[in-house]
Amino acid sequence: MDLHLRDKHILISGGSKGIGLACAQAFLEEGARVTLVSRDSANLNAARQKLQLTFEADRICTVAADLRNASAALNALDSAEVTFGPVDVLVNSAGAAKRTPAPELTPEAFADAMQAKYFTYIHVITPTIQRMAARGQGAVINVVGNGGKVASPIHLPGGAANAALMLVSAGLAAAYGPQGIRVNAINPGLTRTDRLQEGMAADARLKGISTEEAIAQAVGKIPLGRMAEPEEVANAVLFLASSKASYITGICMSMDGALNPIVV
Repeated sequence: MDLHLRDKHILISGGSKGIGLACAQAFLEEGARVTLVSRDSANLNAARQKLQLTFEADRICTVAADLRNASAALNALDSAEVTFGPVDVLVNSAGAAKRTPAPELTPEAFADAMQAKYFTYIHVITPTIQRMAARGQGAVINVVGNGGKVASPIHLPGGAANAALMLVSAGLAAAYGPQGIRVNAINPGLTRTDRLQEGMAADARLKGISTEEAIAQAVGKIPLGRMAEPEEVANAVLFLASSKASYITGICMSMDGALNPIVV
């Protein structure tokens, strides 16, 4: 199936690890050019080296930037477009709010979550979607998380940030649809990434069990009987970015293996 992504410029925030890196690989396999943005230069270098084992170096660009800072995000966008031209598809997968059991929460934890998860997305989306609108085309896919739909006692600050991102995604889809822009969100459940251990450790502390037991209990509740792999989330991102999803916009799609069978 031709997804019509060849030579498209894909900007991926949080592209150095986990779901973001899996997305980069998926887009490169379709012949696209990718810019990876992360605040950690070492992680970016490692990601570039890994990708270059399979793909041409001239289709991969990396930019180090702390996206919690709006000016840094704008500079990252400018740098990406100097290298590969206008961004055709923006994939946001940056930032993760620290998971904290409710009894350990402070007001600062909520502020930190908004900076880590919400504003890292907003600071990139705002200038990128405005430029897309001026050209009359583009797609934005926000990898958010089901914590914004289903409240978790260990993920309240992050869940609040996720809920805000879902609303923004739906609202931007309506606002920019007339300019030819599609905006969608994907909400993964448990996914086998480096961030998984942190969340499971917080759950374990709340329940007074080991991290391994917490993981086993969580997986045991998933009807599909396993966590998602980053590549599976990337496949969904790829489809939503493609011409095959040309009439799909404004959705917040759950990918949790039917753990929370919600009608939306």
